Amino acid sequence: MKKKLMALLLAGAMVLGLTACGTAGTAAPSADGGDKTEASSGAEAGDIDTSEHVKVVYMTTGGKPTNGATEEMLEKLNAILTEKVNAELEIYYIDWTDYLSVYNLTLAQMDGTVDLVGTATDWLDAWPNAKNGAFLELSEDMLKTYCPKTWESVPADHWDMCKYDGEIYLIPEDNYAQWTNHGFIYRLDWAKEAGLADGVHKWEDLTTYFDYVKKTYPDIIPWDSDGTQYSQMAGGWIVSHSDYVPIDGLNAGAMWGGTKDDLYTVYSPYVTDTDSLVEYAKMMKEWDNIGVWKTDVLNNTNSDNREDYRVGKVAAEQHHTQTWTDLCSHTSNNTIYEDPNAESGFFYFGEEAKNVVALSITHGAMAVSAASKNPERALMVYDLLRNDKDCYELFNYGVQGRQWDLDENGLRIQPESYNADTDAITTNFWWGRNDDLEIKDATRNWEAIDKLYEEYNNIKIDYPYGQFIPDVDNIQAQINNISEIHTNYMKQISFGKYTGTAEEIVAEYQEALKAAGIDDVTAELQRQIDELYK
Repeated sequence: MKKKLMALLLAGAMVLGLTACGTAGTAAPSADGGDKTEASSGAEAGDIDTSEHVKVVYMTTGGKPTNGATEEMLEKLNAILTEKVNAELEIYYIDWTDYLSVYNLTLAQMDGTVDLVGTATDWLDAWPNAKNGAFLELSEDMLKTYCPKTWESVPADHWDMCKYDGEIYLIPEDNYAQWTNHGFIYRLDWAKEAGLADGVHKWEDLTTYFDYVKKTYPDIIPWDSDGTQYSQMAGGWIVSHSDYVPIDGLNAGAMWGGTKDDLYTVYSPYVTDTDSLVEYAKMMKEWDNIGVWKTDVLNNTNSDNREDYRVGKVAAEQHHTQTWTDLCSHTSNNTIYEDPNAESGFFYFGEEAKNVVALSITHGAMAVSAASKNPERALMVYDLLRNDKDCYELFNYGVQGRQWDLDENGLRIQPESYNADTDAITTNFWWGRNDDLEIKDATRNWEAIDKLYEEYNNIKIDYPYGQFIPDVDNIQAQINNISEIHTNYMKQISFGKYTGTAEEIVAEYQEALKAAGIDDVTAELQRQIDELYK
């Protein structure tokens, strides 16, 4: 109620104090065929009272940089922000150590410490924080007036996905191509040597590949896993062998969802797809026998597999598409192959079943703290960070000539003088990137990347549960128990470290899930889904 009153007061102030305030929006076709909400007129910055200089604090996850380069960039950025909206920006970092607890505690204090808040519905508790009153309701009038370029660029149906209880709380990062679906990055040149002329395109190909590497390059550990990827592997197997579409955010295992042809009938493949899980357990035992990972994989805390992949010491890295884009180019400074013939392929989970779900547009989103003392100016600053070319380039890339420059093809490069230790900036702006202003990185293999992105776009479905905000208060204890069971058993299954047969370990696992109440959780989620979608 307090936040609704604040929004009404702000809207009233705009009506009384602005002569050029935007009116109700109409729909206009967007470039991609969707409807974009367009204000018939929008207030210019000059029509808004910005006589008082204010500081806007932006909160993001990640460690605070210590080399001084970010602060130097902010000086240049703040000169522009001061000129345009008489505001300056400060970054408040939430270190990765116990980040979610610290993040939520900072918001819960409601002391006005932060204004703009980077958030996400699938990994940063956006909906619980909206429900608990940590975020400000963003009325259409507020957005049209103080964030007009963003308001006009976001389609109406995307704004709908940012609503809780009928009110907008989030600004989506919906105009930035990124894929965080997981899979295996592997040495394509070695796969070809193994007889896989077109590379790895199914799980059985991975078995062939790993077996070849182990026999042909005995000093190479095929995949020096640290034993933490058990859920990603199991989930990857399931989406590769079914039409399962998981609901994000319920637990780390993504253990509930629907199917592509029946999205709103909730089930858990971990208790229904018994034959598939048995097949998976058998394959992981085979990988363990091949020696894909170290024998102490479940306690392998010293692994630095990704860096070892970069320099050619291991044959695979399990992560998402965006990581592969960093590793798929010969010219990348991040890929230090001794072998000039080295290539990086990517086998994505879901490839066999053509089962790919686009990233939720609220995987990265911006909110405004309900305790912000300057919510209007915060929105004005965000609008510039997202849409103004000079602000965007400074905030995302740094100072041209120091952190970045352009080559003869208009691609982004690092100057010869660049030193990451002294020149790198850290803003972690994952909440408003904009492909209209992005400059492609010259070190990446865009021919390969664009080919894979086109393949994704041809088969993907949009994430279908963006407006589903599950109420888990009465089932959280059961979910916690189910998650613990999943962790304990899936570690053994995913790394072939179980005793007995595959059939026995899967049966034991499923019995434990049922005893913990997984069917009750499924029924409750179904009830809530029915209320929303049926």
